[in-house]
Amino acid sequence: MALIKIFSGSEIIAMALQTKLEEKGIQTVAKNNLQSARMAGFGNTDLAVEVFINESDKEKAEPVIDDFKMNL
Repeated sequence: MALIKIFSGSEIIAMALQTKLEEKGIQTVAKNNLQSARMAGFGNTDLAVEVFINESDKEKAEPVIDDFKMNL
């Protein structure tokens, strides 16, 4: 299955969004660029965490994502 990126930003917000999606049965994948950069020996604070979902879950996830954004 193809993954699509639905969020890029802070780790705290990414974790909250992942929780909301997973409560609705939507699997997520997080890519933590901050941890990757730290382990490689340099820092990167821009777009620290990216959250991905399966493309097939896009329609199911859209209302959850929209509601999440409205309540930030």
